[in-house]
Amino acid sequence: MRQILVSGLALCLAACASGPAAMPPVALKPAADLPEAKPAGDWKHGGMIAAANPLAVEAGLEILRAGGSAVDAAIAVQTALGLVEPQSSGIGGGSFMLHYDAETGDVVAYDGREVAPAAATDRLFLDEAGNPLPFWTAVKSGRSQGVPGAVAMLHLAWSEHGKLPWNRSFQPAIKLASEGFKISPRLNAVATQLKRITEPGADVVSYLMDTTGTALPAGTLLKNAAYADTLTQIANQGPKAFYEGPIAADIVARSGQAPMPGTLSLEDLKAYKPNKLQPICRAYRERKMCGMGPPSSGGIGVMATLGILENFDMGSTSPKDALGWHRFIEAQRLAYVDRDTYVADDRYVAVPIAGLLDPTYLKSRAALISDTSTMKTVEPGEPPGSVKRGRDATGNVFGTTHFVIVDQRGNVVSMTTTVESLFGSQRMVRGFFLNNQLTDFSFRNVDAKGEPIANAAAGGKKPRSSMAPTIVFDKDGHFELAVGSPGGNAIIAYVAKAMVGMLDWNLSPQDAVALPNIVARSSPVALDRTRASPELIKSLEALGQTFRDGGGAEGSGLHAVRLTPEGLVGGADPRREGVALKP
Repeated sequence: MRQILVSGLALCLAACASGPAAMPPVALKPAADLPEAKPAGDWKHGGMIAAANPLAVEAGLEILRAGGSAVDAAIAVQTALGLVEPQSSGIGGGSFMLHYDAETGDVVAYDGREVAPAAATDRLFLDEAGNPLPFWTAVKSGRSQGVPGAVAMLHLAWSEHGKLPWNRSFQPAIKLASEGFKISPRLNAVATQLKRITEPGADVVSYLMDTTGTALPAGTLLKNAAYADTLTQIANQGPKAFYEGPIAADIVARSGQAPMPGTLSLEDLKAYKPNKLQPICRAYRERKMCGMGPPSSGGIGVMATLGILENFDMGSTSPKDALGWHRFIEAQRLAYVDRDTYVADDRYVAVPIAGLLDPTYLKSRAALISDTSTMKTVEPGEPPGSVKRGRDATGNVFGTTHFVIVDQRGNVVSMTTTVESLFGSQRMVRGFFLNNQLTDFSFRNVDAKGEPIANAAAGGKKPRSSMAPTIVFDKDGHFELAVGSPGGNAIIAYVAKAMVGMLDWNLSPQDAVALPNIVARSSPVALDRTRASPELIKSLEALGQTFRDGGGAEGSGLHAVRLTPEGLVGGADPRREGVALKP
């Protein structure tokens, strides 16, 4: 199997501050000893899809029943989600896919992240006085659109792993768009919330609201003939129909309209190329986990969090114990501050991946955690190979979705896909919404000390993501589980939580994804109080943790599939409308 192992880049280890350790750190499994992912062999477990909307799951199952691969089904799921869950993803956005090939054992990462226009600069979201624009002002401007990457990425993956004709997988979504679908309660609720931030006459208003500005009720039959036509053109002509010609011209024209017109050009769209990358793979308690590297920080953030936790006996705790959650919070804080400081598009900035995930470095970070108190301050570490960077100034939004597909041959797709904010930029073209992905850049280009910020905007650069599609293999190299989530930068916390739940606390996928969300990128820590008991909260507060309600703690949409002795078992986040079903 071809993969990136987190080794080989380490330089001499910088001295790290020591702190109170709760218990002697345990030995970490060297990266070189990772179990090799193996072919599935005589696969007898059938298939399964876990996604955020039952209509999208059924679209994918139709393709699996027709003999399609996991990638064929991914096309169907994505195009259906772009219709029934347009607040989260669509062909006007971007995606990251992790793919496990059951025949060869290879794990490959496909990068369909949006790209900034060639004319973009590091002052993209600064006003004339050099101050950052208000976040929602930037979102709804023409400057926020990057070149969409989902269509090109899916075509690349299909060209290598598809079993059905390219146009076959588009048919379920084309039918749904033509015949109509019933607006779900969640889509209605999100559209209702938009009244706070959306002006009358906005594209999303004319699409999902009546003449009085009231969101169309749940159960309303909604048709989208323009989307059906767009998908038909892409299905029949391939990605060229999207990146060149009338569709591309309309994307450029809409992005170039006021307020604050963007610089997206026909040349930018025509030049877009998806990337096929090697995933980052890392050991966790004898298993191998594989995830996305830059321009996503998701894989690094999840692996750093778990790499710190590996120094503690998390299995001796349980979801009811404050100690396990306290360690999880503190590990997050350390992983997030390093992620914020060092990770960006590695074509523009040197990212010390090996240093950030170096076992010795993570052991030194774990030594800062006490089982009896909370860290007063959290500063970036000095991972091997790092260069000093400024503290980040990137916001957070929640318009993303994740799905997992296992086909009847044992191939696996773990894919996170997004238009960035709710309904992206809220600008619509030919039945789909355009992304506002460029607001994932830091709005400032230097920090208060004048240090350059790694995730500042630049022409042709990809904004840093937190998307963390993940695939895990057992100690013998066999596929064990796939997981991922939406949630902005909180994705790292969500995915790490689900993995701790399944791998350390032996929970089912459903119980693991339903655990309370606790996100510790900043202080106070974001907490989902509706799922955390008062006793747990009180015990964590006694350790010095402070919490705020809601926010990022409620924006997850975790979906997981795990292979157990009883067969495939799925989990769908109860915070959304998803299901996990077999063909």
